[in-house]
Amino acid sequence: MEPTLAVIGLDFRTSPVAVRERFWISPARCSEVLRQLVRSEGIDEVIVLATCNRTEFLIWARDVPTAANSVLRFLTQEYQLKLCEWSHFYRLMDDVALTHIFRVISGLDSMVLGEPEVTGRVKEAWVRAQEAETTGRFLDAVMQKALAVSKRVLTETAIGFSAVSVPFVSVELSRQVLGELAGREVLLIGAGKMSERAAHYLAKAGANRLKVMNRTASRGEQLATQLGATSVPFEHKMQHVKKADIVVSATSCPQVILTRQEAEEIARERKHRPMVVIDFAVPRDIDPAARQVEGIHLFDMDDLESVIKRNAMGRQAAAEAADKIVRAEVQGFRRKLLAERVVPSIVALRQRLDELCRQELELLRKEFGPFTEDQDQALAALTSHITQRIAGSLARELKELPERAEHDVLTTVVGRLFHLEQPVGAGKN
Repeated sequence: MEPTLAVIGLDFRTSPVAVRERFWISPARCSEVLRQLVRSEGIDEVIVLATCNRTEFLIWARDVPTAANSVLRFLTQEYQLKLCEWSHFYRLMDDVALTHIFRVISGLDSMVLGEPEVTGRVKEAWVRAQEAETTGRFLDAVMQKALAVSKRVLTETAIGFSAVSVPFVSVELSRQVLGELAGREVLLIGAGKMSERAAHYLAKAGANRLKVMNRTASRGEQLATQLGATSVPFEHKMQHVKKADIVVSATSCPQVILTRQEAEEIARERKHRPMVVIDFAVPRDIDPAARQVEGIHLFDMDDLESVIKRNAMGRQAAAEAADKIVRAEVQGFRRKLLAERVVPSIVALRQRLDELCRQELELLRKEFGPFTEDQDQALAALTSHITQRIAGSLARELKELPERAEHDVLTTVVGRLFHLEQPVGAGKN
């Protein structure tokens, strides 16, 4: 089997948040998961991208079906994947996988068209893989190019202009329920980027009575200082939730932090006055059953998606221009990637030719030698020149072939003809 770029994963298009949260991989676990996967059968290099909207395994695989089975086994053992849930996962290969990666990092495959935050998340995933030593020549080249494509899309199109962000949607949803937001009290649970951006938009809309609650008090106090807000202890959660008109929750906690029973208690004390609860977290922070409680208007990532789709209308022209750039970049980069794939074959051929020439030169010395030093050097130079000509000719042929199938055929023929032991990329990089 020839090595191949592949993406295996699920996202907001193929699965609801209830499914995505089950397969979300926390940053704390990523290094362990990366090392486990890179030791799995069929996988040479791997990057794990896990956000609220997607969990993806970016793989350089010498055998995609085997690599996919390794991912399937991992998800089954570690996340109790059921066979019926495998349908939520996509498996992309070659140019389709490359296009997907370029579109993701350029914000074209996000819930929010042109979302700027996704570039940072992909960079973080790449850095984690580099630190875990699970990425090498091939995926590094793909990620470097993807970042360059993202920069070109941002500078040459209007895709990022006035993009409707997920945090901005918190303003629209809050206004739908509460009307004007001036003087409303906001409680942020979690002190990450999502909370910070939501606070920024809500404050601009007039909801400037802000509180920040975080399990790590120092981080909560730091964000509160930045926002001009008040830091409150997580241990007093119920007390502050009851007073808030808008609650924005975006933690990395693996289980719910607000149950339906707590929501019922909050609603009773508020006499069922409306409050907006926005759950940005995956896995979700708020028990989905809380939306059944009178007065609690709960919105999670699935709800945010529908609002974002409405607001994204009219930006299609920019998206089409960006996609045109991506398609052109894929066509150019695939030739470089194909050229990279054939390097091991060219090296193996060069070594085989050197070996054959040395054998023939030894036979020549035995039959017609001994030669003078000058004659011996001339014969060695001749055999080296022949090796270079043959290997160089093959390299040019392989690099100029536009289709992978043609690469594969020529590489296979050369391997059989010269009895090369290793095909392209047969070992780990």
